[in-house]
Amino acid sequence: MLNFDFYNPTHIVFGKERLNELDKLVPQNAKVLITYGGGSVKKFGTLPKVTEALKGREVLEFGGIEPNPRFETLMNAVDVVKKENIDFLLAVGGGSVMDGTKFIALAANYKGNDPEKILMGGAGTVEEAVPLGTVVTLPATGSEMNMGGVVTYNGGKLVFMSPLAFPKFSFLDPTLTYSLPKKQVANGVVDAFVHTTEQYLTFPVDGRFQDRTAEGILQSLIEIGRKTMDEPEDYDTRANLVWNATMALNGVIGSGVPQDWATHMLGHEITAFYGVDHGQSLAIVLPSLLRLRKEGKKAKLIQYAERVWNITTGTDDEKMEQAITKTEEFFNSLDVKTKLSDYGIDASGIDLMIGGLEAKGLKALSETRDITLDVSRQIYEAAL
Repeated sequence: MLNFDFYNPTHIVFGKERLNELDKLVPQNAKVLITYGGGSVKKFGTLPKVTEALKGREVLEFGGIEPNPRFETLMNAVDVVKKENIDFLLAVGGGSVMDGTKFIALAANYKGNDPEKILMGGAGTVEEAVPLGTVVTLPATGSEMNMGGVVTYNGGKLVFMSPLAFPKFSFLDPTLTYSLPKKQVANGVVDAFVHTTEQYLTFPVDGRFQDRTAEGILQSLIEIGRKTMDEPEDYDTRANLVWNATMALNGVIGSGVPQDWATHMLGHEITAFYGVDHGQSLAIVLPSLLRLRKEGKKAKLIQYAERVWNITTGTDDEKMEQAITKTEEFFNSLDVKTKLSDYGIDASGIDLMIGGLEAKGLKALSETRDITLDVSRQIYEAAL
């Protein structure tokens, strides 16, 4: 097992009908800015419940944070924070709202005139952030219990990380996710699944707890993925999706093991240039990437085949191919297609995406840094 530090200060409040407990967790004298995306938090009654729980405090709202939150939108919120002397942020929504709110928390106290540098490796220069909490309405990203985020800037999706961005608390009420469209639920299942494989399908370092926990998450998502789409108000099934999505990216399964993240980096370019949903982009990239990197990931791919998919017969090559095919079939069973052509993208788009990777300096991806731009091109080509 590799050396590691583990730190996660987020207080999780899990279960139904607990939003009234916001009153205990948000300081009584706080001036609160609630951030959210579209109108669904109003339409389905989540926002009124939140504001009722915050009664007695001065509360402002900032809506309109889009999927793949844009830097310009978030800077408008930063202006509100500064002008109104906001001292607590509460994100009500899914990963985009939570990621965007983390950026707002950091940018509001950024000392320079170029807050975009937070997205370019400069998050560590921020010395203080506005405290934030979250109310999760879409299980997918794990942003409710980690220190990272992704923001769209100049057409690209850029990652930032800072310990100051950990939420103070996060409310995970599975019933708040019942109204989600099937498509969003499916994307969330895929996102959590690939978050897990990015930390698991690398190379062995005898991280037994991490491996078994990752395998448990993957098996759980396989078991509940379609059911939670078809039976959205089955509480136990949806509760398992919510908690698995959180555990997939809160640092536990990634501590002390190598991590990949090439699937995400390649997927970000598909989203940036073609507007394909994040979960869909991951489903496109992962099978092709695994096929092209079979040798480098051989030991873990065979372990994945045997432990997650119960594939115990055949040659090593047959086991690996069956496991990758099973993964594709799982994504397709969620109505998430796995080819670029399924989204109207042909070979002419590959140059654009390779150019995007090159512009960001993403020329040596994966846990072993062996995915060059040429290999990235091959992965995209194999996904056509």
